[in-house]
Amino acid sequence: MSTRTVFGACPHDCPDTCALQVTVENERVIKVQGRAEHPSTHGALCTKVSRYAERTYHPERVLHPLKRVSKKSEAPAFVRVSWAEALTDIASRLKAIAARDGQRIQPYSYAGTMGLLQGEAMAGRVWNALGAARLDRTICASAGGAGLAMTYGHKLGMHTRHFAGAKLIVIWGSNSITSNLHFWTYANQAKREGAKLICIDPRKTETADKCHQHIAVLPGTDGALALGLMHELIQHDWLDHDYIARHVDGWDELRAKALAWPPERVAEVCGITADEVRGLARDYGTTTPAAIRMNYGLQRVRGGGNAVRLIALLPCLTGAWRHPSGGVLLSASGWFAPFKNPDLERPDLLAGRTPRMVNMSTIGDALLQADPPIEALVVYNSNPVAVAPESPKVVKGFQREDLFTVVLEHFMTDTADLADYVLPATTQLEHLDVHTSYGHTDVLMNQPAIAPLGEAKPNTQIFRELAAALGLTDPCFRETDEELAAQAFTADIDLGLLRTQGWQPLPIPEAPFAEGGFRTPNGRANAAGADYVPNYESARTAPELAARYPLAMISPPARNFLNSSFVNVKSLRDMEGEPLIEMHADDAAARGLADGGLVAAFNDRGRYVARLKVSPRARPGVVNGLGVWWRKLGPQGTNVNEVTHQRLTDMGEAPAFYDCLVQVEHA
Repeated sequence: MSTRTVFGACPHDCPDTCALQVTVENERVIKVQGRAEHPSTHGALCTKVSRYAERTYHPERVLHPLKRVSKKSEAPAFVRVSWAEALTDIASRLKAIAARDGQRIQPYSYAGTMGLLQGEAMAGRVWNALGAARLDRTICASAGGAGLAMTYGHKLGMHTRHFAGAKLIVIWGSNSITSNLHFWTYANQAKREGAKLICIDPRKTETADKCHQHIAVLPGTDGALALGLMHELIQHDWLDHDYIARHVDGWDELRAKALAWPPERVAEVCGITADEVRGLARDYGTTTPAAIRMNYGLQRVRGGGNAVRLIALLPCLTGAWRHPSGGVLLSASGWFAPFKNPDLERPDLLAGRTPRMVNMSTIGDALLQADPPIEALVVYNSNPVAVAPESPKVVKGFQREDLFTVVLEHFMTDTADLADYVLPATTQLEHLDVHTSYGHTDVLMNQPAIAPLGEAKPNTQIFRELAAALGLTDPCFRETDEELAAQAFTADIDLGLLRTQGWQPLPIPEAPFAEGGFRTPNGRANAAGADYVPNYESARTAPELAARYPLAMISPPARNFLNSSFVNVKSLRDMEGEPLIEMHADDAAARGLADGGLVAAFNDRGRYVARLKVSPRARPGVVNGLGVWWRKLGPQGTNVNEVTHQRLTDMGEAPAFYDCLVQVEHA
């Protein structure tokens, strides 16, 4: 019996980016664990990734190229073909389209893997050579990212580990126990040492259960609450005037706006009490050090970018940045920017062309309305039929018989079901990759633990072979994964250290903004223009719509899934149960709805049927459609994106998933 240990990195869209230890016995993975030596991972993995071997060896893995033989309006039917046949046909189709107009070819990818190699390193080169359309990758975090960049100059924040030393932690829009496990470890350490934990979230999450206080704001009102806190900080002079004067631009403008938001006004808009506003402000303004952990839920509304801006300014007003355990964290990904190679995807291959940009969050409209039309769609590292908003339009677009669709996948997802070709991709246990993070500041390497199963190939290899079939001759298309890894970073990142240790920390100061030094042109935080932007859909902004659809719906992730990944892992789906809509008892009673019955959440865009769970996790007036289930696993073949819309946020052009009104009735 042969046993060995391989070091890896978790590939998923999660701030923790864990260092993995993979045990291989007789060339089969038998265990996936978190590495105890890695400071952030400290030996712990979430339930999902600890079952990664189950995902890799899943009996439903796509292990051979498949070609569609049914119409897209019919039940999907595929036949197995060779790689040579698939790539020859795909290349022929793409080459013919590119000869007419390369921007009619649309890549669609996101964070199915966060790796730099299996993400865009080779794929981007192919799209640049063809002059394919650009993809604006907005679906998760671009509103908050734009807000941070406008305020701090980049996506920057405090070190996760320093939350352990905070005396107050505000967890704002984050169910950290399920989506940021290792931050929660530090927060829990602070709690044991006397820190107060406050959770701000429309839903009473598992994290809220463990905090000292839960403030259940209405969706999309976080910016109003931040202005209300500023009002109280000003009124009680809980301000660091020296820090503001030296390190903040636009303070007079922001101060005037904040003074227009007394607690009573905030309470009315946010659906909370004035005393909750006053108490939170007192806690934040009088506790040192105080730290805020934001997550992306709060920016999935029309005013999401401004909400992030306003919250991010709070530690500037109190001087919390002076302390390593004070400040705010939404994303740390900007720390990596100076160390990444901006030319990895070879933008020079565009040769002066400027193809159009298509927003991934409005792919439904793009597939139906783009002029010139999208003729070919290549999907990898994403499942847009399940995850993109307003899915009735997305499905209709994917069902176009004149649309040539190629999907690189592990499983027959909702998107793969509508492909012309499905190409088998490797999982993280089967390929090389390098990773940055948005929750800590370590670069990691993932070593392949086993050979690819069946005929699966890494994304990099699929695009190499596609490039060859397309007749692309530049030597860059023949570079190996090892060569790509060597190009991914500047010389500051030691590939030898990554291979032996598995990670390398970036040289980031412990209290990065203690003396200002933000990434803005003048080094000062920018408060100019930040303001509360209300939802598209709410009783206050759209009263006629709210009269028909009086309930706000948010769609936070189910505990045992990660976006639409892991939905088909039986052990995790058994824990999750079935698609649920959570509703407060008062709202259910008013509609004559009983716990456990099938109900439909609906609006003018669509109708989503799921099991009703009457639960204190839902606040009055808000229903929670837990996602993101594959559509085909829903009771009527839909998921919660049946009712979301494609309107975009105030900045970053991101989707406003949680800015959504519905009615609920018996199914």
